Amino acid sequence: MALATRTVRRPSTLATLWRSTVGKKTVMAVTGVIMLLYLVAHMLGNLKIFFGSTEFNGYAHWLRTIGEPALHYSWFLWIVRVVLAASVVLHAVSAYQLSRRDLAARPTAYAHRRPRAGYATRTMRWGGVILGLFIVWHLLDLTTLTVNPRGEAGHPYQNVVADFHNWYADVVYIVAMLALGLHIRHGFWSAAQTLGANNARRDRTLKFTANALALVLTAGFVAVPVSVMTGVVS
Repeated sequence: MALATRTVRRPSTLATLWRSTVGKKTVMAVTGVIMLLYLVAHMLGNLKIFFGSTEFNGYAHWLRTIGEPALHYSWFLWIVRVVLAASVVLHAVSAYQLSRRDLAARPTAYAHRRPRAGYATRTMRWGGVILGLFIVWHLLDLTTLTVNPRGEAGHPYQNVVADFHNWYADVVYIVAMLALGLHIRHGFWSAAQTLGANNARRDRTLKFTANALALVLTAGFVAVPVSVMTGVVS
């Protein structure tokens, strides 16, 4: 009696890529670029608060009408949110799994650690944790308005101003933006290496770009709570 043979399914190309170290680093790099592009657009939108409530509230409403009539009201915004949520999850999972894989590869600590590499690793790890917690707070604060002291839908300018009149909201936001700046500074350089964009001729330009992006984004985001605190925006 012949024995039945069992067909072994080979993993797909995507599954193989995901399981590899190179694949996880590529996922981190690509999702990092997606989030960076969003942050640039988000910062520019936030700066409209300096043009007054009509301009800022009008901008917030416009975001919900992008794509009409092909897309229904707020559909574009939800598409962006889904893409961002997927990027954040994939980025975080990849970072965690790479960290565990790195620890498994060297179970005993090095006798002489490299200070710069250790600093960068700690900055990325704890910066990622801070930013993850901040995303939850930010959504509850200015999206669902659950913890916002004003919490009035359709009035984003007034909600932002009311929010940043509270010292604890300012502290949370500013600390998170400082962590974001450091994360971008190290993450941009790491992504460039992963995607093969760096070489001896481009290294200086890439490092300058990483520092400039980190500085501009941090300053742009922090400008809003600082301006509310000082009365420039009211």
